[in-house]
Amino acid sequence: MKDITSEQQFNDLINQSQQTVIKFETDWCPDCKRLDMFIGEIMEDHLDKAWYQIDKDQFPEIAEKYGVMGIPSLLVFQKGEKVAHLHSANAKTPDSVKAFFKTVD
Repeated sequence: MKDITSEQQFNDLINQSQQTVIKFETDWCPDCKRLDMFIGEIMEDHLDKAWYQIDKDQFPEIAEKYGVMGIPSLLVFQKGEKVAHLHSANAKTPDSVKAFFKTVD
């Protein structure tokens, strides 16, 4: 998963016609590390999407704008619109993340 390093890059990515998944995380978050342990397999099942991650602490204004209250959170964007949001409480197991993506496809 590639890192987002600027607000401009974030805006460019979410405006693509392809669905773009943004994982909001921080380096101190234990649940984020747990998600990292199984997200690769889920990414392989959804190669039709672009996958990126952003540090919520480095870009708090973006997180606030899109309603990211907890981490990790997975947001799906397409053509500038947030089309789906997996809140942190539901992003802790492979089954819950897989179920989320069934609703997005």
